[in-house]
Amino acid sequence: MRWDHLGDEPAATADPALFGTDAVRTRTFDTPEFRGITFHEVHARSILNRVPGASRMPFEWTVNPYRGCTHACVYCFARKTHSYLDLDTGLGFDSQIVVKVNAPELLRRQLASRRWQGAHIAMGTNVDCYQRAEGRYRLMPGIIAALRDRANPFSILTKGTLILRDLDLLLQAAEVTEVGVSVSVGFTDQELWRTVEPGTPSPQRRLDVVRTLAEHGLGCSVLMAPVIPFLGDRPEQLRATVRAIAEAGATSVTPLVLHLRPGAREWYMTWLREHHPELVGRYERMYADGAYAPTWYQRRITRQVHELAAEFGIGPAHRGAARRIPRPDAPALAGPTQLTLL
Repeated sequence: MRWDHLGDEPAATADPALFGTDAVRTRTFDTPEFRGITFHEVHARSILNRVPGASRMPFEWTVNPYRGCTHACVYCFARKTHSYLDLDTGLGFDSQIVVKVNAPELLRRQLASRRWQGAHIAMGTNVDCYQRAEGRYRLMPGIIAALRDRANPFSILTKGTLILRDLDLLLQAAEVTEVGVSVSVGFTDQELWRTVEPGTPSPQRRLDVVRTLAEHGLGCSVLMAPVIPFLGDRPEQLRATVRAIAEAGATSVTPLVLHLRPGAREWYMTWLREHHPELVGRYERMYADGAYAPTWYQRRITRQVHELAAEFGIGPAHRGAARRIPRPDAPALAGPTQLTLL
């Protein structure tokens, strides 16, 4: 896509203090891809984020060049974070996108600090770093290059196909450090995809990403997330999804049942009342105790997916594990590669 000669129009100016920066440039673009979307371009003060409660996670540090996401997934747990900026967690989350335009340069400086010890960095843990905005702002090539140049291990989780644009950089990085890539595909049902993930590439296109990465020697795991109760959890749906994942050449598959944290819960339930009112009562009972489905249900889904994975010849991933397929001319890498999980 070419971005030459695209006009930008001023929009309402946001309070810079809300974004943790001294200046915010707010822009809109009059193109079909971005109509109705406002970009808040900020110069962030820091780009390396330490994860609260990291002992419970497979990673301790993250980089998030964007806030808000045009994927518009109705269940996205990150919606709550928009309220910290006094922005709406519903449509505002889908259309008010914060862009940390200095992310590559800032990351390069922070990686060079004497205090930085080279810990694994996870990307895609909050919102997708390969959402549509990345096609315009191109932050990820600079970010990956900075990590490559410092031989710093990292992982990426995405629903976007734009990651293939940076395939050469990923392969270069994989020659010098641990690189984990995972694609999120919770289901292959076309009707379900169009209603709950309206801004994402289709599941089939995402699986093409898995296939392409595998063909180039970069192993790619699949996070089968979310498995959506009563809409995407029928045995035949799980079978079709795991079969497609196996056929794409995924190194592993990890199921994750839908969870509904505050912010996401309200938006999802509003969607459910409009599209599947007959399920509202069942959801209220299933999620009565909090954000997560009952343990018995999660275990049932996990068992079904692992059995199907074994049937189709792919191994279930341990939480936090991913595997890189070594190329004959690539040096051996020590230690496990981490997979970021939503």
